[in-house]
Amino acid sequence: MAQNIKISPSILSADFSILGDEIKSLEKAGADLIHIDVMDGHFVPNITMGPPIIKMVRKCTKLPFDVHLMISPVEKYIKAFADAGSDIITIHPEATDNLKRAVGAIKSLGKKAGVSLNPKTPISALMDVINDIDLILIMSVNPGFAGQSFMSEVLPKVTELRKMINDKKLKIDIEIDGGINFETAPLAVKAGANILVSGTTIFSGSLKDNIQKLRNCA
Repeated sequence: MAQNIKISPSILSADFSILGDEIKSLEKAGADLIHIDVMDGHFVPNITMGPPIIKMVRKCTKLPFDVHLMISPVEKYIKAFADAGSDIITIHPEATDNLKRAVGAIKSLGKKAGVSLNPKTPISALMDVINDIDLILIMSVNPGFAGQSFMSEVLPKVTELRKMINDKKLKIDIEIDGGINFETAPLAVKAGANILVSGTTIFSGSLKDNIQKLRNCA
């Protein structure tokens, strides 16, 4: 079982009319990171936010911004999101014609680099960059909308990645996003995930209680 579980609340479930206050509240409630989903209406069928919003709320917290780019072509926008205050920038193999170059662009800007695997994306898609990245984000739903049900069929992928990372003695976090709640979080952690992204569950009631409960139940 992975240790030192971190909680990365997804602000997609926050009240955007008071987004700065929501982020401050998440920090006070014990969040480890702030997960920011960026969707372009092209790579995924939804539109969320761009660099200007991230830049505006950057001043609201010292927590790392865990930015998941669901946009294509992604390389065109990496610098803008880095300049806006992202700390971790995670991209999809399908969003670039050269994943190694895109990861290199993130690292050259002094940011941590992540690669996200959709439920049907094989582990082989990230093998060219496995030694260059800091994070692997496993999607346990098809990306695009909040509130979807957890897809347990991705858990073997998490287990395989955890074994590979341990065998290679790499320092890579495994993050999981999609349908993470008090029932599914323990399954994800048992499989090998050490960062849990959750939106709906965290924002349903007391932020502090929900973050602590997620961490404890994992």
